[in-house]
Amino acid sequence: MTPIAVTLLTGFLGAGKTTLLRHILHEQHGYKIAVIENEFGEVPVDDQLIGDRATQIKTLTNGCICCSRANELEDALLDLLDGLDNGRIAFDRLIIECTGMADPGPIIQTFFSHEVLCQRYLLDGVITLVDAVHADKQMDQFTIAQSQVGYADRILLTKTDIAGDSQPLRERLQRINARAPLYPVVHGAIDLGLLFNVNGFMLEENVVAPQPRFHFIPDRQNDISSIVVQLDYPLELSAVSRAMENLLLGFADNLLRYKGMLWIADQPKRLLFQGVQRLYSADWDREWAAEETPGSTMVFIGIQLPEQEIRAAFADLAPRQDA
Repeated sequence: MTPIAVTLLTGFLGAGKTTLLRHILHEQHGYKIAVIENEFGEVPVDDQLIGDRATQIKTLTNGCICCSRANELEDALLDLLDGLDNGRIAFDRLIIECTGMADPGPIIQTFFSHEVLCQRYLLDGVITLVDAVHADKQMDQFTIAQSQVGYADRILLTKTDIAGDSQPLRERLQRINARAPLYPVVHGAIDLGLLFNVNGFMLEENVVAPQPRFHFIPDRQNDISSIVVQLDYPLELSAVSRAMENLLLGFADNLLRYKGMLWIADQPKRLLFQGVQRLYSADWDREWAAEETPGSTMVFIGIQLPEQEIRAAFADLAPRQDA
């Protein structure tokens, strides 16, 4: 049975999530899409704006699914599966639209920690919308706005038509999340090929896209940031496991997302790994090509990222030189 691909839409209040969702549902893409919305307040509003193009809309109200109402999300996901299995509804993709104050982390972990949900759904990617007009102030005031950027597989910069020069904001977003490509979007209009089949939670070799280096001191400090660790020496697999376990023991709550491609000693294949907070997985990839220079590349995104400890943990894995 093919798992149902799930797209998570996140972004701070007013970033344009509902506008984007409406655009997605009205495009001719051939998918049957179910929607789960999360809103504050007793009366759902967004489903009135979206229209009737979704196969089914499940509205979670009066709370935030990232914390106190996590079970409600699980129930909604299971209800959709029950309707699918009983033939009452038909859908092949699911979009979850989070409230503007939601932390994506616990929502993401729902798809890895529930026995049934992890088999029937496949988390495809986190799409984070960023308001080009108000984002700097929002990120200065609310760490959650930075966290939403940190979890992203794709960053959509909205309201660029009225925001003026957005280059400083783009650079700030890239400092927060070095691995997510950034696309401008006006009134929700964007090529859906950039949003679907992202494979953001699949083990694959595209660990981090090339990004410009910034040779200046940023005028705003980010609570959320990203670092890239590159190593030119082989690693012992057991030592890597110990290093990661020690990092998670001390800093799991700081690490939002992390991903890597590793050169393991005496192994012809590359090892790919990724994680969200305390949950991570690894698997063997293809063999190193003859023309490739083996090496390891890892990207870590987190809150007040313990950069020194992360770099030291992997520097300690370097082969010892004979005296």
